[in-house]
Amino acid sequence: MDPESRSQHTFHRFDSEIDDLRNQVLGMGGLVEQQIADALCAIFDGDATLGQKVDQKDPRVNALEVKIDQECARMLVRRQPAAGDLRFVVAVIKTITDLERIGDEAGKIGRLAMELASMERPRNEYAEIHNLGARVRSMLNGALDAFARTDAEAAWEVARQDHLVDRDYEGVLRQLIIFMMEDPRTIRRVMGVIWTVRALERIGDHSKNICEYIIYMVKGQDVRHISIDEMEGVAKGRP
Repeated sequence: MDPESRSQHTFHRFDSEIDDLRNQVLGMGGLVEQQIADALCAIFDGDATLGQKVDQKDPRVNALEVKIDQECARMLVRRQPAAGDLRFVVAVIKTITDLERIGDEAGKIGRLAMELASMERPRNEYAEIHNLGARVRSMLNGALDAFARTDAEAAWEVARQDHLVDRDYEGVLRQLIIFMMEDPRTIRRVMGVIWTVRALERIGDHSKNICEYIIYMVKGQDVRHISIDEMEGVAKGRP
């Protein structure tokens, strides 16, 4: 094989490895998305068995994080990527950490579902969890879609939804505290709901983090700890 052909062959193999790594991250993201969906269903349906199954998936998510992290380390040593490829690998390492933490939060919701299943259901059928859960699931799905398409603008669109999650969370928290004060008999159940919405709020934070990594990967600029308006300028390439 002549040098030029060898170089092209190496390039195509590296390109294939990048695609494989991207697919593994998306596979891990899909598993975590299903964890969240099942955990919420366990709460809404009062299904303690499903809640337990969600919690038991956590080791599988952890194993995927370790596997992908090891592959990233080997790629850094073997390929010594630069520029955009290096940023991609760094973004993957950071993204899988947040996905693993989202999995932890989903497992926590699964355990809370097991506890709530043994209690009397509220008249509103956990409406506050329904609303916040739907918003957070949409954020994570959007973040993973932006990652798949390496779309910085789409990542910013998802990241800016985080303040809505925070707003909803704070509103729900105030309502729940008032509810406990008015009817102390509900304290144990309401505390379970509070911890559930707290876990959902954290999932929103991790989804925003993933969006920040995507913008870094595409634009080459660290957008952590800057305002959402400044982040928009970076994502859309405005000076």
